Amino acid sequence: MRKISILGSTGSIGTQTLEVVENLGDIRVAAITGNKNIALLEKQARKFHPELIAVMNAENAKALQSRLSDTKIRIASGMDGLVEAATYEDVDTVVTSVVGNVGLQPTFAAIRAGKNIALANKETLVSAGQLVMDFAKQHHVRIYPVDSEHSAIFQSLQGNADNRISRILLTASGGPFRGKKREELAHVTAADALAHPNWHMGKKITIDSATLMNKGLEVMEAKWLFDVDVDQIEVLVHPQSIVHSAVEYEDGAIIAQMGEPDMRIPIQYALTYPKRVQSPFPRIDFSVRSHLTFEKPDLDTFRCLSLAYCALKTGGTMPAVLNGANEIAVARFLKGELTFLQIPSLIERTMDAYTVKYKYTLEDLLEADAWARAYAQSVRF
Repeated sequence: MRKISILGSTGSIGTQTLEVVENLGDIRVAAITGNKNIALLEKQARKFHPELIAVMNAENAKALQSRLSDTKIRIASGMDGLVEAATYEDVDTVVTSVVGNVGLQPTFAAIRAGKNIALANKETLVSAGQLVMDFAKQHHVRIYPVDSEHSAIFQSLQGNADNRISRILLTASGGPFRGKKREELAHVTAADALAHPNWHMGKKITIDSATLMNKGLEVMEAKWLFDVDVDQIEVLVHPQSIVHSAVEYEDGAIIAQMGEPDMRIPIQYALTYPKRVQSPFPRIDFSVRSHLTFEKPDLDTFRCLSLAYCALKTGGTMPAVLNGANEIAVARFLKGELTFLQIPSLIERTMDAYTVKYKYTLEDLLEADAWARAYAQSVRF
């Protein structure tokens, strides 16, 4: 029986991964990780019986240890615990679904240990795409995308290794503010921004969807995952979220992957590749889903997408700076310290204040991230 680790088992992707595992029935969860949701970690532990649980916060780890004192499950804490879960013995695939740059070190550790990666942590490729992909090749590790859009591209590439890509069509729902202009967004609240029309996700990624930064991060991921130029990646707003993304080949043919907006489908494909396995997940009824539309994104209103393209074209350590600044901007918006329109302004000010390094190591990226966070936290409007 295959064994997997799930980094971030209490989040949206983590909980849905456990649903997929339960449905498949032939995968054992050897290790899980979390941070604050101790009650859910305990529930998962008693249902899936992992051998190891890593909790980032040391006090929460002690609390979980007390709750699970009647079991043989070992509890670890901090980054060391996260790395241990990522490199756990006999595990062949690590699902990385933690949010933020906290996923960088365990992902590199997992690759070094020869584990395949089911990647749902955007920031890993956003901040360190070149390093991650080179390291994976060096260690003969496969990276399977879990994001619905990148899974769709991955699926659309199957059987076409010898055919040249003309462009990637990366679809976006448009979020809760699609069609609105800047003046209409001046006073929107966090509650407004968290009301996504199609997907149920964590707060950070939902705000990123509202600003279109999520799509900018996905452009960066696509560049590294599929080894294409940034100018070959075109974002299309598709509010129905049925076409998850597509690939256009040099002859003009477009191959797309479609499905109901359900993250369990790409998660399962990442875990069962190259096989497709029966699932109970929803199917499309085209008599109901009969109206599919596409439009160009409004880059003037949703400036985060433009900033992401700019950071990717600048290169070096700038994507790590954009990512770190964005995480702080989103956190400050959720706390009520920034308005919605100040999110891109804060990110741009941080990027403008930074001096890029073009030759860099993982340590340089972590330093750039830390600098960006500190600077973005200090900016006042």
